[in-house]
Amino acid sequence: MATAPRHVPAPVDLAALQNASNVLNAQFTKDTQIIPDLGDTLSTPGGQASASYSVFPDDIRVPFQKRKLIGIPEALFQFYNSANVNSHMGLMPEIERAWISIDHKLFLWDYIEGQEISSFVDQPDVITHVAVEISSLLVICTPVSVLLIALSLFPVPGAKRKEIKLYATDFTVSTDIEMTSVIGTAEGRIFMAGAQDGNLYELHYQENESWFGKRVQLINHSVGGVASLLPRFASSNADDRILSVVPDLARNCFYTLNTKNSISIYRPDGDKTLQHVQTITNLYKAAQDKAPGSPALTPKSFQIVALHVVDPSESRSGIQLLAITTNGVRLYFSASMGFSYYGGASSSSSGSRTLQLVHVRLPPSNLLHPDEHVHPYRPPVPSYGASHAPPPPSRPYIVSTLESSCYVDGLTIAAQPGDTDGTDYILCMSPDLTRIGTLGQLNLPAPNQPAPQYVNAPVASRPPLTEYATLLAIPGRTWAMAPVPLSGDASGSPGAPVPAITNELATQFSANARQFMILTNVGLTFLVKRRALDYLKAVIEELQSEGNVQPIIEFRDSFGRDQTCAMLLGLASGNTFLDSTDDTTSGTISMLNPDLAAVAKQAFYDFGERPMWTERVTYGTTDSQGTAIFSGRREGLALYLARLVRPLWKSKLTTTGVSGMQQSAIPDKILVVVQKNVYALKDFLDKNPHLFHSSPGESGSTRAAMSEQEAWKAEQISVSELLALSTRIIEALSFVLLLNDYKLGELVAKCDSETVKTITALTFQDLITTQNGMTISRALVNVVIDQQIGQQISVDTISEVLQHRCGSFCSTDDVMLYKAKENIRKAVETRSPTERQNWLAESLRLFIKGVRILEFDKLREICGDYQQLNYARGAIELPLTCAHVVDADNIGLQCWASGQPPNEFCEFRLRCYALVLDSLTVFEEKEVEATNSGSSEDPEAVRNHAYELSFASEDEMFHSTLYDWLIHRQMADELLEMRPAFLEAHLRREPATVQKFQLLWQFYVKNGQPLRAAEVLGNLAEATQFELSLESRIEYLTLAVGNAKAHPISIGGKHETAIAFLTDLEEKLEVAQVQLEIFNILAPHINDAPAVGERIKALSTRLFTMSELYQDYAQPFDLPSIKLLCLHVSEHRDDSIVRPIWNKIFQDILEKEDDTLTIADQIIAKVVPMGQRFYPSESAFPLRHIATLLVRFALANMGTLPFGWAARILVQCGVPFPEVWDVLHEMYESHVPPFNDQKNVQAVSSDIAVLLGDWIEDVKRPQTSTGRRVDEFPVGRIHSAVEQYLAELEPSRTETKEAFEQVKRQLRRNW
Repeated sequence: MATAPRHVPAPVDLAALQNASNVLNAQFTKDTQIIPDLGDTLSTPGGQASASYSVFPDDIRVPFQKRKLIGIPEALFQFYNSANVNSHMGLMPEIERAWISIDHKLFLWDYIEGQEISSFVDQPDVITHVAVEISSLLVICTPVSVLLIALSLFPVPGAKRKEIKLYATDFTVSTDIEMTSVIGTAEGRIFMAGAQDGNLYELHYQENESWFGKRVQLINHSVGGVASLLPRFASSNADDRILSVVPDLARNCFYTLNTKNSISIYRPDGDKTLQHVQTITNLYKAAQDKAPGSPALTPKSFQIVALHVVDPSESRSGIQLLAITTNGVRLYFSASMGFSYYGGASSSSSGSRTLQLVHVRLPPSNLLHPDEHVHPYRPPVPSYGASHAPPPPSRPYIVSTLESSCYVDGLTIAAQPGDTDGTDYILCMSPDLTRIGTLGQLNLPAPNQPAPQYVNAPVASRPPLTEYATLLAIPGRTWAMAPVPLSGDASGSPGAPVPAITNELATQFSANARQFMILTNVGLTFLVKRRALDYLKAVIEELQSEGNVQPIIEFRDSFGRDQTCAMLLGLASGNTFLDSTDDTTSGTISMLNPDLAAVAKQAFYDFGERPMWTERVTYGTTDSQGTAIFSGRREGLALYLARLVRPLWKSKLTTTGVSGMQQSAIPDKILVVVQKNVYALKDFLDKNPHLFHSSPGESGSTRAAMSEQEAWKAEQISVSELLALSTRIIEALSFVLLLNDYKLGELVAKCDSETVKTITALTFQDLITTQNGMTISRALVNVVIDQQIGQQISVDTISEVLQHRCGSFCSTDDVMLYKAKENIRKAVETRSPTERQNWLAESLRLFIKGVRILEFDKLREICGDYQQLNYARGAIELPLTCAHVVDADNIGLQCWASGQPPNEFCEFRLRCYALVLDSLTVFEEKEVEATNSGSSEDPEAVRNHAYELSFASEDEMFHSTLYDWLIHRQMADELLEMRPAFLEAHLRREPATVQKFQLLWQFYVKNGQPLRAAEVLGNLAEATQFELSLESRIEYLTLAVGNAKAHPISIGGKHETAIAFLTDLEEKLEVAQVQLEIFNILAPHINDAPAVGERIKALSTRLFTMSELYQDYAQPFDLPSIKLLCLHVSEHRDDSIVRPIWNKIFQDILEKEDDTLTIADQIIAKVVPMGQRFYPSESAFPLRHIATLLVRFALANMGTLPFGWAARILVQCGVPFPEVWDVLHEMYESHVPPFNDQKNVQAVSSDIAVLLGDWIEDVKRPQTSTGRRVDEFPVGRIHSAVEQYLAELEPSRTETKEAFEQVKRQLRRNW
């Protein structure tokens, strides 16, 4: 096995990461608010003109600096072989080349590497103008022709430069006018101006199938199809010529500037056609109206030299175009629906958005001569926070002959000849963020030049545009200037709030500084924009070398505490964009030297101040809630971290590539740079933990001290959350880079559709801070690992990499799961049974350790593997462990135990148990297969082992699930034989079922607890929730009685209770039997009237009480036999109830029949069964009353019925002879009517004679029916009674006399 990983990551605290993420999002929003965009600064109330500049005599705050000068390659000078060569030059930053033409030779100079030159000399004419077209066409103009050259550009491996190849084409057209100011549109159309006639031309080339053999033509749009719209262009007036053409690709239009300061706007529409949108004239008058009385606006000096397009991203309010004059006045134009122009403005499409002059920006009037910067002036150090003392008198410099100019992202540079030969002065202007921004500044020094007010304007709510301005001297005469294309990505990710393009504070640590290149006859000078951090670096250098603290305090006051702290943190920790003079994108961290870094670190600590606590006391309560106002250190950290991650934070993780597969949405280069910078920050803070520790407070009161403590506590929590987030960001970027190494697109393609859907919607922020991100990262790691295992690569190798580089994306648990999976693979591959068991046991051990992050689908898959490998322990124990670990707090178990609807934990447990049952099924099926196929393997042992492990579990909920499953599979008998631990509890659990009751009583019988079995059976018999037949209920009661009787007397001394219970059961059984009898009697009437039927059916639904049976059935349905049965069973003795019943029985028979013998038979048929059933119960069979009824009937039918008829019926009823004799003897002696009549008394005497004769015969039989022994026979008593009967017998009753005599003889003979 592999050794434990070196790096054990802390569990990911998503709540903390989300808190920190919210902080970053707040900073993004803040960055969009601190600096207004260009339009807002120009449209301050009343601000139609402005002239506010910050001009400093020192070189610390100069807005631009010269970075380097690259001389023109020596090789070119050999072509200047005569004094009168015709040479032109220009810049093409898109292909990283300067072009130089010497007569008819064209040279493309690769200024990146310095000396590389490509040449195009096949063109015999003098080349005068070149422009790059659609990054693959060069348009070459000579005085007599225009031709196109195809160009291809490709990177050189291992070098910064790109190589180009030129291809001649036959796209050439002759012209008698020299062309200049060539532009291209997004659609590939090419426009230019005629140098001699000032007309607007288009080079039209046919789009045929190949580059070669195409026809090409020049179209003059000034005198062509649009001549009617442009009357003033019809003549080639030398005073009204087009000087330059400027493309606006974003808005699909272009502008022309003519010699009379007019600006026209065109929009290309159909093939070869052009829409003239508008011409703006009378601009001098318009400018004067905006800035009346300005000395910079004179007819002589008002000559526009250049137009510059303002990108839509720069101005939300629609500033679109900037024009610059020879003396540095800048005119800003904005789109408007109105038509309020000075002078004639013609428009060919009414209602389209037209341009109007909205702002005049006057040139700086207090520029310092470039020589002044050679000896920077530094005022003496005044008191803290005070502004500069005025500098000593200097010579201000006024620009008046600007020629070339350049504008991008709010930065303007323009060149004019210097006052010494061979030198140009470059006017450099950039926004002063400390004046236009809302940065929380304090003690802001007053501007050293008041802004002139040309209009009586109200106090502006927003500060007007203020710019830094300076003059720099460069060698040579300027031919061209251009911005250097940006290489870093500062724009931020889509979805994130976008800061103003001029807000370099937001981008200076995540993108290269803006640069311009100026091509002169000496070479190429690079100017770089000095950012706030460059200014701060210079200030720190001064503090470190000279001990002067004033500049850094001024800096803090100008940029505000939080911004300053953010920048100091960047300087102290190091950043890939620190060095503005290094334009490489190698992504190596730049560090200040240790002494400077120490100064930056100390300043960060000192300027950061302390966090504060503000309390809100709720009126009328003692509660107080508060919030922390964080220190500048915490705010600086949040700002800096937010700015580092802005390029990717809100970006989608992936994007769909050309092939349709997903690919990384952000290039690796940017990911690496962001990671390096966040790592440098994290490393710095880890090494300097004291930066965020509290220092002893000065607070006097305890309350103040407690508040301060609260504030520090809140700050430290927030800082620790930000640090945790930075660690997570570093790991996340490692993770994404690693995925890219493993071909992210292929990995995503292997995920299921739901995961793919989530991945494509995921942003970097989500990946880093949300549960979704964690789920997705785990899914992707799984795919990587599976891929590696598939390629037979050890899991250790890849997991080591993952753990080392991005531990929180691949936890130790994850690694354990991967290793466990690998062990299963080894178990499959080995042939040794012992080894297989070892690998499987190890895999199970590892799975169990990492079980808390095991996804259910994975768990199912692993169980499947174990089933295939006949590994019962794994197939049973792993899902059971999983159920226990996921529901560690037993929330699901408690939910199940309390019988509530299942919650998610409960459901998860059930899913795990289902896997165990599935394994048992599989092992059983394998056993059956093996038996059928006569296999040599021993699946029976595996099956038995699986059942042993299942029953050994201590999880009651699982046992319950298992028992249900077994019972469902008709294995209840086996279960009862085993009687496992939780079976009794399971069978007693709600919901109760008949099956559970039946199994429970059997369980108790097998467990030697008959009394408990009887209890269960009794409850089942009486249960109303089940539909049981009456016969079943009686069966259960009968079983209950039997079990209760089987209860041993000695158990627990509960004898009396047991007997009472038994008696109760027996009584219930008797009542139930009565109920059954009633039901059977009434069943034929079940289809009578509905009410009757319902009542009869009710008898089969539950057990009734005796009272219910008597009152609801015996009485209403008039069932005499049942009434008697009820009285008999309940032993209720009441002559007033029972006698009328018997009377009615006799009455019914008498009323029904007329024939005496038939009636007699009916009476016998009725009375004998009841007597046999009820005697000796006086409750139901009142002997004397029934005897009286019988005797009376016999007396009434004397002669028809034989003597002894009544007595013999009673004997048939089971009444013993002595009892019958006693009853008859009482009648004989009673003298109560009808026995007061001698005839009736004599009849009774005859009945007694028959009875005694029957009795003697009965006694003589071997087994007497009365069950009495012969020696108990009352011989003496009978003898004396017979003597009495004979003595009182009427002589005429010879038959009776003979009977008595016979009795006497029998007595003498036998006794």
